[in-house]
Amino acid sequence: MKTIYDFTAKSNKGKEVDLAQFKGQVLLIVNTASKCGLTPQYKGLEELYKKYKDQGLTVIGFPCDQFGHQEPGNNEEIASFCEINYGVTFPIMEKIEVNGEQASPVFKYLKSKAAGFFGSRIKWNFTKFLISKDGQVIKRFSPIKNPKSLEKSIEKMLKE
Repeated sequence: MKTIYDFTAKSNKGKEVDLAQFKGQVLLIVNTASKCGLTPQYKGLEELYKKYKDQGLTVIGFPCDQFGHQEPGNNEEIASFCEINYGVTFPIMEKIEVNGEQASPVFKYLKSKAAGFFGSRIKWNFTKFLISKDGQVIKRFSPIKNPKSLEKSIEKMLKE
């Protein structure tokens, strides 16, 4: 049975990242955008990361420009924006697509394991996927779900 650890993705610096390096950690994978009404969620995601990273949480951002052209920058511009405006230190990957034929294999997998309210398709920026320490997709959260509201779920998974 496949897990998230069977996939690789490119960092925003173009390096291949084997997601197996995160085995034993709780992951929060999010499709992100810099010019979206939900962009301030970067702050909440970073707060979660800082608070729980030493306990085994990793947040991973995947910039995506498929929704209203809200991620127009290149990988370097996106990383700079995140760091300057929100102090982001969690991993930001290269810009990807989350829907359609060109969708990232990571997001094809995530969507197949956790459909949303209206099916598997990602509807907007900041859809969040919570993954257990054994690499299983446990829960999908809507874009409007505030990162802070995920704390109880994260704490529970960190203890398991």
